[in-house]
Amino acid sequence: MASVDFRDNLLGISWVDSNWVPGLNPGNVLEYFSDRSNPFYDRTCNNEVVKMQRLTVDHLNQMVGVEYILLHAQEPILYIIRKQQRQSPTQVVPLADYYIIAGVVYQAPDLGTVISSRVLSAVHGIQSAFDEAMSYCRYHPSKGYWWHFKDHEEREKAKPKTKKKEEPSSLFQRHRVDTLLLDLRSKFPPTFYQPKPGEKPIPVEVKKEPEPPAETVKQEEREQATKSSAPAPPNKPPPEKRARLQ
Repeated sequence: MASVDFRDNLLGISWVDSNWVPGLNPGNVLEYFSDRSNPFYDRTCNNEVVKMQRLTVDHLNQMVGVEYILLHAQEPILYIIRKQQRQSPTQVVPLADYYIIAGVVYQAPDLGTVISSRVLSAVHGIQSAFDEAMSYCRYHPSKGYWWHFKDHEEREKAKPKTKKKEEPSSLFQRHRVDTLLLDLRSKFPPTFYQPKPGEKPIPVEVKKEPEPPAETVKQEEREQATKSSAPAPPNKPPPEKRARLQ
């Protein structure tokens, strides 16, 4: 049985008759193409006149009008049929080409249709790229414009979270702090130390310097008192100014 996919544009339809497919050959392919259920076949063509008058295909060269010829054959799968307008036995104008692949008939697109289809596909691809790019664009009055991609979020989620190493202070500050700590340690030595974490602290023995005897302390206090009670030398008055003799 024949199956037809009807559409408004002939470039979007196909036709096949499964009963003819196993026996297709260059001798009967034109008869297969001239089936009445084939939407690509024009019944007012010269081939139909020759068929009704039971003439040979060679009589087409002596007629004027629309005709179908077998342009190329690659058995057993590919046949190309051309529709042309014959104006004289030596002059024809091609109208359309049809190719039969494994028994399925298609109309070959013309150059204008191919160019418009390619241009439309290119424009559609560019428009889709612009739309996708605009979906990743973000704007904020304080930040301005930036790109926000979804794959970046997935990569950030997949990455293990590592804490950023923050520097609490500068090199100068750390050096000054270390100096102050050493100074404080020398002034106030530790009274306990812990050999290992979790163990009991051990007191540190601090050697105290022997205190001076009380008699020497009293003698130093007396010397300081005598020095402070000694009278200060009298201040000399400034020299008197004498008048110059002229």
